[in-house]
Amino acid sequence: METPLLIGAVAIGSALLGVLLGSWILQRRALRRRLDAESQAGRILEAANADVERIHHAAELAGREEAYRAKQEWEREEARRREELDRAEGRIEERRNSLDRKYDLLVEKDRQGEERQKELEARMSDLEKQRGEAARLEQEAQARIEALGGMSRDEAKKMLVQQMEEHARAQAANTIREIRETARREAEREATNILALAIQRIAADHTAESTVSVVSLPSDEMKGRIIGREGRNIRAFEQATGIDVIIDDTPEAVILSGFDPVRRETARIALEKLVVDGRIHPGRIEEVVVKARKEVEDSMLQAAEEVCYELGVHGIHPEVMKVLGRLRYRTSYGQNQLLHAKEVALVAGNMAAEMKLDATMTKRMALLHDVGKGLTHEHEGTHVELGWNLCKKFNEPDQVLNAIKAHHDEEPHRYAETFLVTAGDAVSGARPGARREMFETYVKRLEKLEEIATSFTGVERCFAIQAGREVRVMVNPEDISDSSMSELSDQIARRLEDELQYPGQIKVIVIRETRAVDFAR
Repeated sequence: METPLLIGAVAIGSALLGVLLGSWILQRRALRRRLDAESQAGRILEAANADVERIHHAAELAGREEAYRAKQEWEREEARRREELDRAEGRIEERRNSLDRKYDLLVEKDRQGEERQKELEARMSDLEKQRGEAARLEQEAQARIEALGGMSRDEAKKMLVQQMEEHARAQAANTIREIRETARREAEREATNILALAIQRIAADHTAESTVSVVSLPSDEMKGRIIGREGRNIRAFEQATGIDVIIDDTPEAVILSGFDPVRRETARIALEKLVVDGRIHPGRIEEVVVKARKEVEDSMLQAAEEVCYELGVHGIHPEVMKVLGRLRYRTSYGQNQLLHAKEVALVAGNMAAEMKLDATMTKRMALLHDVGKGLTHEHEGTHVELGWNLCKKFNEPDQVLNAIKAHHDEEPHRYAETFLVTAGDAVSGARPGARREMFETYVKRLEKLEEIATSFTGVERCFAIQAGREVRVMVNPEDISDSSMSELSDQIARRLEDELQYPGQIKVIVIRETRAVDFAR
């Protein structure tokens, strides 16, 4: 009886112990899960805080970078606006100076106009006095003539008209004699027809090529690439070519400046190649300049060979041919020297053919008469000395040597062909449009021309026209008669010959106009 009770008690105790043990185990598990949850929550919180801190730091860096970019953009915009303002101020200052100069010029012209007006009024006053005095003297003379001659006014007038007719007949006879003498002299000059024929054969216009000094750019951005960082590209280009590169406000263009046309042409070709290629740096610049220099030398030699082929001149030494080709980029008063040499050769060769002389040798002499101008930029001495020494060194004929020196009168003309070369040189340089004249010299010559013409008594006005090749003189019909017009034109022409230097000839035209005005009432 006790054993079953004991067993039941033990079972109950074991059940209670199991319950208690299970409850404790459950509590430990719950505690462990809570601790794990708290630990995980702490880690999540720390990660969240780290993310927040990282996001905040990134946002702060982005804000600073954006602010820095905005500052840089503002500074660039401010620099651009400041540069535009400086350019605008420069243009305004230049316009202000130009307006000041124009204003000073207008003031000076007004002053001169006032002085001329006062001088004209004084002359008119003196002229009126002279007219009154002349009328009084004429009346006194008529009275004396009538008193001394015992003739009436009509009789004296009739006798005076008769004397004038006799004088006119004598003058007409003299004029006829002069015309006959002129015709005889002109007949002796029939040989000049050879010159006319030679010039007519080359009457076509000759346009001299001018070396281009402006290089076009695809955009203004290319100017910065040409300059390079701290100007290294432009310095390398100028050192390699010997030409100054001028970069100003001219849109999409740069200017090449230099005294040597060959170098300037080399620089132009090299810069155009660099702009097209796009790779601009010192090493590339030197490479392109070497190629451009070779291209220019080849083009000069080719130009000389083409001229020699057209003229039929052969056997010129290659070194002389190279120097002759350099004349393609040489000018004198705006006239291209290679075309000038070709033109002289054509004129002189045509004259030699008409005169039954050696036309081929004459062309050779004319082609090389100014070859020394291809050496004047690199060597000391005149182009005559340099050309003579060059042709002497490479065994050119004595006729060529004589033509080089004789066309500047440095030695006598020893050959008939040499005279033709000198004449052809004068014809080529003096033809209209061959050479350009300095503007100041041109204006001064026209002013001097009008000043000389107006200095003669009886001249009312004078106009220089046709670029100074013709002067028209308006005379006062009361001071200059029809018979004295020829004498006045001759006097003006002779004085122009004595006091002025000019190409060609100046035509003097004296105009006398008498107007009779009446009214029908």
